[in-house]
Amino acid sequence: MPYMSLLLLGVLYVVLMLNSLLIFLFIGLLLDNFGISFRRFLVGLLLCPPTFRTSSTLLWWFTLLLVARRDADTVMEAVEFVLQNFTEMNKLWVRIQLQGPARLREKQEKERNELRDLVGKNLHVLSQIEGVDLEMYKQTVLPRVLEQVVNCKDELAQYYLMECIIQVFPDEYHLQTLETLLGVCPQLQATVDIRMVLSQLMDRLSNYAVSNADVIPEFLHVEAFAKLSNAIGKVIEAQVDMPIVGAITLYVSLLTFTLRVHPDRLDYVDQILGACVKKLSSQPKLEDARATKQIVMLLSAPLEKYNGIVTALTLSNYPRVMDHLDNATNKVMAMVIIQSIMKNNSCISTADKVDVLFELIKGLIKDLEEVSVDELDEEDFKEEQNSVARLLHMLHNDDPGEMLKIICAVKKHILCGGPNRLPFTVPPLIFSALNLIRQLQNQDGDVVGEEQHEVGDEAEEMHATPKKIFQILNQLIEALSSVPAPELALRLYLECAEAANDCDLEPVAYEFFTQAFIIYEEDIADSKAQVTAIHLIIGTLQRMNVFGVENRDTLTHKATGYSAKLLKKPDQCRAVYACSHLFWVDDPEGIKDGERVLLCLKRALRIANAAQQMANVTRGSSGPVTLFVEILNKYLYYFEKGNQQITNAAIQGLIELITTELQTDSPSANPAPAPDAFFTSTLRYIQFQKQKGGVMGERYDSIKV
Repeated sequence: MPYMSLLLLGVLYVVLMLNSLLIFLFIGLLLDNFGISFRRFLVGLLLCPPTFRTSSTLLWWFTLLLVARRDADTVMEAVEFVLQNFTEMNKLWVRIQLQGPARLREKQEKERNELRDLVGKNLHVLSQIEGVDLEMYKQTVLPRVLEQVVNCKDELAQYYLMECIIQVFPDEYHLQTLETLLGVCPQLQATVDIRMVLSQLMDRLSNYAVSNADVIPEFLHVEAFAKLSNAIGKVIEAQVDMPIVGAITLYVSLLTFTLRVHPDRLDYVDQILGACVKKLSSQPKLEDARATKQIVMLLSAPLEKYNGIVTALTLSNYPRVMDHLDNATNKVMAMVIIQSIMKNNSCISTADKVDVLFELIKGLIKDLEEVSVDELDEEDFKEEQNSVARLLHMLHNDDPGEMLKIICAVKKHILCGGPNRLPFTVPPLIFSALNLIRQLQNQDGDVVGEEQHEVGDEAEEMHATPKKIFQILNQLIEALSSVPAPELALRLYLECAEAANDCDLEPVAYEFFTQAFIIYEEDIADSKAQVTAIHLIIGTLQRMNVFGVENRDTLTHKATGYSAKLLKKPDQCRAVYACSHLFWVDDPEGIKDGERVLLCLKRALRIANAAQQMANVTRGSSGPVTLFVEILNKYLYYFEKGNQQITNAAIQGLIELITTELQTDSPSANPAPAPDAFFTSTLRYIQFQKQKGGVMGERYDSIKV
């Protein structure tokens, strides 16, 4: 480039902020010196909008004309001129600081912004020049531009120029010159927002990889991840005053890049988490809300990418990052993990993974330091524990041995959760264990087999046998006694007793029933709860076929005895006639003791009669006859089942008794509608059976309605 041209260009920059006419004349001299038609310049200037006819824009037009000059000697000359122009403009831009009186600052800021755009347009022109290939960019363009970026030592200029470099030059150029570009980052001013610079670079490179899968091998060849990771480490080390949120944000950006470009490299992901742990370990307790939010983003990214927690459980540093969260955020992250598992229907299939998972969600399954259950919102607590309960159903393995290990692992964790959590977490674990027992039943061979080894480690040296599982179930239900939750414990004991019945384990089933009766006697005091409990006991006992005569008599005697001791007479009556089913099981091999059935029904009638008399004393009337109608229906049930103790005469007498009671109760008014409708429907059923004919019709024929 001629010496005269450089001299004139320098003079032009000096007077840039002076009168635009003077600049206009200087440009004319320069154009003439370079052999460019001044008329072409005027035409271009007149065609542009008036707002672009500023002093800085005149320089921009001049640069474009030089680069577009058809008779330029070489591409190198054009590149050299634009680089020189860029350097001088940037120096001028940096020198214009916001100084002086306030009335001048607005004007200075406007001029500085105009020059900023002009400086950036130089880089844009460089990226558009044909002939600027990768080699020229690597050897000439990028080093010169980065040299100016570092030397200007201006926060605004450095950030803007780095942003321009990333945006205007091709992605493949960035990939091949990554080390050079990243090497500048630690040299930037500490106040430069390097997070945004690196985030933009990684975002652009990851988009490049996603849009063109063929370039992925090139990322591996140039070791893009290693270079980015090292650069981030050097930046964090160089900027000692960088807030913790800034460092974590960089790791979030690097993790996002890795998950998009190298999703199969879990070692990269774990390495990023490890670097984050190292940074967090050097800090006091994390109290920055913004940093906490970034950590949640860091931990959530693998869950979203891999569609669940299963892959994340293999990352050794994942739980170590969670340890740095405060208690509230730890719970939030635990809920995110559970929701991810439920959303993706992820199955946790090994005891080791269960241990890692429960370590991650420990904020939900046990009290953390400085937080007690009493301080928690009741609704939030219930929602959290219901989520944990749903999670337990996602822990499964088809292999009985491994499934038993999973159950033992879960048991170890939930029993540390305190009494308030057990009613939520124990039931789903018990039903998982019962499902395992049913699975063993469906397998070939003897499911009642004894353990083949003495139990050492509970999760390692045991075989999955029903007896061993029932021992675990008993321990779990006993833990509920500390809550206390007697009604729930009773239900679970009965569920286990029925499972033991299916496995033909009479001693185990009897023990579960014994525990259920003990809870009924000692812990259930509410009358309504007693009614519900005794009907549950009767219903379960009626389905049991494993007991011998002695054990069954003992249990049925207990059930009938407790039924007759309920507080309210109507409840006594209904429980006693329900006990009649304990002596008549509608099964070919079931018990059929008609005499004891009749005894239960007669006892129920006596209690119903006593209830009528009490109603007459307290209310002045005999009260509704609903109990008698209910007992009549029981008589009809056993009559049809072939119980010889239930005769036509007994049924006829009960019908007449009810009719008399209805007439006595309302001699001058209509009977009570509900009992009357119930009784009428029952009589209609008897009439239907008589009209149907056949054997049953003949049996009903002697009953008059």
